[in-house]
Amino acid sequence: MSGKRLENKVAIVTGGATGIGKATAELFREEGARVAIVDIVPSPEVERSGAALFVQADISKEEDVRRAMLETEKKLGGIDILVNNAAVFVLKGLDASVEDWHRSLDVNIIGTSLCTRYASEAMKKRGGGAIVNLSSISGFIAQPEFLTYSATKAALVNMTRCMALDLAPHNIRVNCVCPGTIRTAATDRHMEQTGETEEAFLAENAPLHLLNRVGEPREVAHAVLFLASDEASFITATPLMVDGGYTAR
Repeated sequence: MSGKRLENKVAIVTGGATGIGKATAELFREEGARVAIVDIVPSPEVERSGAALFVQADISKEEDVRRAMLETEKKLGGIDILVNNAAVFVLKGLDASVEDWHRSLDVNIIGTSLCTRYASEAMKKRGGGAIVNLSSISGFIAQPEFLTYSATKAALVNMTRCMALDLAPHNIRVNCVCPGTIRTAATDRHMEQTGETEEAFLAENAPLHLLNRVGEPREVAHAVLFLASDEASFITATPLMVDGGYTAR
């Protein structure tokens, strides 16, 4: 016995080229899965990553999603796991434009729903599966000028419950992971846009977590792995906080 937790499983990770998605794809491969990365922009890291398949797709477009799921099913033999990680970070308050709202909703909400719809059809043929959505602590707390982003992450929590209810008869579990502040490329871009230094970022954000630090993508990936694996066989419709104690305050 190899001891690998995802041996002979086929997993799709959306937004798997960078950040939490990349860390998840890497961990899944280490645990024996054949991984398809679906991302809007290819990157050199993807080509060197050892992923079984890369599909360039915009998950806000139904035809792109349908093509990505069918290509994965055809080339890798099926779909057992879906990680809905792809997202856009539209950080706006009440001044958000209609275009801002559409951009946030089209990817974070509609895109996640489309991926779940088409992946679950493939999972039914395999007799079941596991889906893990990436929500956030932003779905539970109020943050200044986060309205557009937080609304989508809060929606994902209840979407997870609704999906779990609808897919339970097909032996498909649906859960979500809710990270706290995680240091990723998106975090670095946000610092660049706001002009905030790394020292200032850490000084502001680390103390908000009980563990007094921000998290790493790999730490979130381990939570995703658990929920995607058979070890979580009696867990569905559940949000798992991976936030260093942020929401306990």
